[in-house]
Amino acid sequence: MANLFTRLKDTISADFHEALDQKEKKNPIAMLNQYLRESEKETEKVRKLVERQYRLRDEFARESHRAQDMSEKRKRQAEVAQKAGEETMYEFAVKEQHEYEARAERLKASRLEAIEQLEVLEQKYEEMKHKLKDMHLKRMELMGRENIARAHHRMNQVIEDTADKPYSKFAEMDRYIEDLEYKVNSSYYRNTFDSKVAQLEKDMKERENIPAQS
Repeated sequence: MANLFTRLKDTISADFHEALDQKEKKNPIAMLNQYLRESEKETEKVRKLVERQYRLRDEFARESHRAQDMSEKRKRQAEVAQKAGEETMYEFAVKEQHEYEARAERLKASRLEAIEQLEVLEQKYEEMKHKLKDMHLKRMELMGRENIARAHHRMNQVIEDTADKPYSKFAEMDRYIEDLEYKVNSSYYRNTFDSKVAQLEKDMKERENIPAQS
């Protein structure tokens, strides 16, 4: 049963990541944003490591100074014990002095190594920050290009649409008005034509009814 749930979970996870991959392919800016977020996280991790290295360098210095102080203290104590004839105390102080001296030398070497490593880390960290800044600027450039491309695409769609549809509507309206004007004018001409013919007929009859003058 556990294996069944594991396989089911893996299948769902694989489908989910595949869907994300397909989405990112369709939207490269989103993929770039995700990459930048991951890069920012890695840069932040390096920043914390650099800070930790600073603390280690300082800690090595403190421990080295402490060991050196204890070495000098045991040296003075050994001289006191030797003068007092306390052989056991003298041997203990000398042994402690040597151990602290060795520890101080080891800590000094560790501090120098930490400083060298810190310089390398700082250089790498600065390089990462520059790269990250360059990627942010590149993203801005790509977003600008994407905006321009989208704007041109939309404008071209509007221009293509207005090149056909609206002007064809204007042409249809123009033809409609012309037809309407023609019908109005034709109707007016017919009406006036009939009136004019009737008037002619009336005038002709009137002239016919007028007696001729001798």
